[in-house]
Parts: sequence; structure tokens; C-alpha cells
Amino acid sequence: MNPTARNAYLASSVTTASPARLLVMLLERLVLDIERGLEAQQSGDHQAAHNQLIHAQDIVVELSTSLRPDVWDGAANMAALYDFLGRQLTQANIRRDPATTASSLELARQICDTWREAALVAAAPAGVVAAG
Repeated sequence: MNPTARNAYLASSVTTASPARLLVMLLERLVLDIERGLEAQQSGDHQAAHNQLIHAQDIVVELSTSLRPDVWDGAANMAALYDFLGRQLTQANIRRDPATTASSLELARQICDTWREAALVAAAPAGVVAAG
């Protein structure tokens, strides 16, 4: 796919996605950024690792600020989890520590998987449970 067509497809995907799908897309990007940051740390490319981990931290801030405690009782707990992940990513970046990056990646994957499953359940017709 050429870059122009790919960009048009991505833009269309974002503008037509449900809020739950947008959340999952953002979390998938978070996981990708951390994976790339870890790979860069392991190969000694500190600038690339820094750039990826900074973008991951920005995503975590966006996730945290988008929480709606007035709508969801679990928002405070999720905010604490996002805060922890953000601090871990900052430390991984400052210390250039692949072990901390790897543990952050595992947490990000778990969060992503959980939200993906919740989005599938929410999208299922009433009375139908999504298999996973």
C-alpha cells in the first residue's frame, strides 16, 4: 500500500471508529511504542529509545486525562495504574533500563488486552457473550 493510501485509510479508520475502538487503537500504539523503545534500548540506540518512550508517556497522559470519574467508578483505580505506568516509563527512559521497559511493556499489554476484551463484550449483541 502506498503511503498516501495508507494515511487515508488510517485517517478513515480513526474518524469512523467507536470510542471503545479508539481506546484500543491508542493502547495498541502504546504497546508498539514500548516494544520499539525496548528494541532500541537493547540495541544501544538511546535516541530512538528515548523518542519511543516519550511518545509512550504522552499516550499514558492522554489515557489518564480522558478518564471520566463521573461516569465510571473504576476511573480512580485506572488513573492510579496509568500513573504507575507513566512513572515506570519515565524511569526506564532516564535510566536506560531495558528491564523496567520490559516490565512496563508487560503491564501495557495486559491493559490493552483487558480493554480489547471489554470493547468486544460491549459491542456484542445483548445476550451474546464474546468468546476470547
